[in-house]
This record gives sequence, C-alpha cells and structure tokens, in this order.
Amino acid sequence: MARTRLYRHGVLEAEGLPVREVARHLHDEGVVLWIDLCGPSQDELAGLADELGLHALAVEDALHAHERPKLHQYDTHLFLSAYAVRLDESTGRLEHSELSAFVTRRALVTVRDDDRFDMDLVVARWDESPDLAASGVGYLAHGLLDCVVDSHFEAVQALDEHIEHLEDQVFAERPNDVDLQRRALALRKSLVTLRRVVLPMREVVNGLMRRDHDLVDSRLMPYFQDVYDHVLRASEWTESLREMVATIRETQLNIQGNRLNLIMKKVTGWAAIIAVPTAVTGFYGQNVPYPGFGEAWGFWVSTAAMLLMSGGLYVTFKRRDWL
Repeated sequence: MARTRLYRHGVLEAEGLPVREVARHLHDEGVVLWIDLCGPSQDELAGLADELGLHALAVEDALHAHERPKLHQYDTHLFLSAYAVRLDESTGRLEHSELSAFVTRRALVTVRDDDRFDMDLVVARWDESPDLAASGVGYLAHGLLDCVVDSHFEAVQALDEHIEHLEDQVFAERPNDVDLQRRALALRKSLVTLRRVVLPMREVVNGLMRRDHDLVDSRLMPYFQDVYDHVLRASEWTESLREMVATIRETQLNIQGNRLNLIMKKVTGWAAIIAVPTAVTGFYGQNVPYPGFGEAWGFWVSTAAMLLMSGGLYVTFKRRDWL
C-alpha cells in the first residue's frame, strides 16, 4: 500500500498517484514528492531505489526491523530511522512503531512495516502550514519529525501522570504492595524503552539542521529549532522520571521497613505486658510453701500484683508510643 503527494513550486498539485507515475516527475523543475510505503516487499523498494538512486545499505536498513534511531548520510540522500511511541494507559507499557525515511533533494520516501504509525497525523501537520511548502523537502521532513517527537512528548507526559498516581499509592493507608511493585516495574521498563528512542533523536534532528545538508533553509530553521527543543525537553524529562521511579521504589521499601519495625515494637510491648501475669502465676504455681500459700489473701495479692504491673507497663508503653 502506497500514498503519494506531489508539490509544484510550493503548492499541492496532486496526491494518490501511482508510485511509478509520481517518480517520473523527479526531474521536473520545482517538484517535491512524498512517497509513503507501508509494508513494502524487497522488490518494490528495490525498484524505487533504482529510480531515486538509494544506497543498498539504506534500503537494507529500511527493510529490517529494530533499527536504532539514527541519521546516515550517503552521496545522493539522507537516511533516517525513528520511532513513534504510545503509552497503554491500562498497563503502563510503551508501544512503539518504527519508521524509516529517505531524504533526497526533491523527494521524501517514508517506509513503515505496518500501519501502527498514523500517517494521517503527518499529512494534517503538513496541511496546517501550507505556506512553508515552498521550502521543499525540508518542509516534509519537519512535519514528519514534529509528529514523531510529539508522540515522545505525549508519552513522557502520560508517564509523569502515572508516576504521580503511583506516589499517591505509596503513601496510602493500606497500599497494595504487589500492585505497586508490578506497576513500578512496568513504568521502569517503559522509561527504559522511551530513553532508547528519545536520546538518539538529538543527533537525528541536529544532523538534519546542519548547513552542509542544505535541507533546512532560513524559514524552516526556527521550526526545526522548536522540534530540537522538544527533543531536549523529552530527554531531560525521561531521565528525571527514571530517577523518580527509582526513588519511589526506595521509598516503598523504607515505608515497608518502618511499618515492620512499628509492628515488631507493638508486638514486643504486648509480649512484655503478657509476660507479667505469666511470671506471677508461674511463681505462685510452685509446689513449695510461700507467703499466702493456701490463703485467700494470697490469691488477691497475686491478682493485684498482675493488674498493677501490667497496667503500669501498658501506661508506660502507651506514653512512649510503643503500642
């Protein structure tokens, strides 16, 4: 499945044309092309690569999944690989979709393994700023990167909200420790995945802005700078969230330890109180004569001693907040 667009002198002239027909306009003056291939076969991409002069290694990277986000420069084009992400709100797990792009002087070719990345968002981004279309391929590359980086930023914001909710659960009166551990681990995994996706984008965007590539003109430079700022903010935010998750986990363990110490303190206090009547009754249970043996007053003395000493210990422990 393929989607195409043809711009001539900064104006959208046609879209939805067959790939072969669009490729014939590559040598027309003032024409800029966008070709999107979703799940292409090796033969389909190889045929287009011959017409555009795409490097074999770049074509191989586009066809293989799990490439690192990167920007490579070849003689006739640039090749970039990036990931759009989305956070599953129910599980806190990060889902990502891979995207490759060939950037030539007059064409932008995007390659996707599947349709998880919503290309309609990119098209809508282009349509929001048609006055920038005169800047050529850089205009198309900016819209693409802007959508990808926005997905990173939205994922970071969603993760931040999940972590704030996790903080509230840590200090709840009756926290579910098993659920806390599960969600904290899922968020940590998501942040690790997001970090691998976001950090290399600094090199990608910064590389596209280099003047020797002649891709970004003076009109587009502020827009690429804005994208680069979003990349930096997402990177720094991701790092801070990783530290927050680690802090939450440490705090949870400390709270569990404090609660255990409190329980042990209370159990020890009650054990000391219970030990008093046990000691008194054990003394009077000896099979030898002692003061009050066989007398009623001996029973009352032992009972009073148990009550007084147990009550005294209870009051003392209560004042010291041991019970």
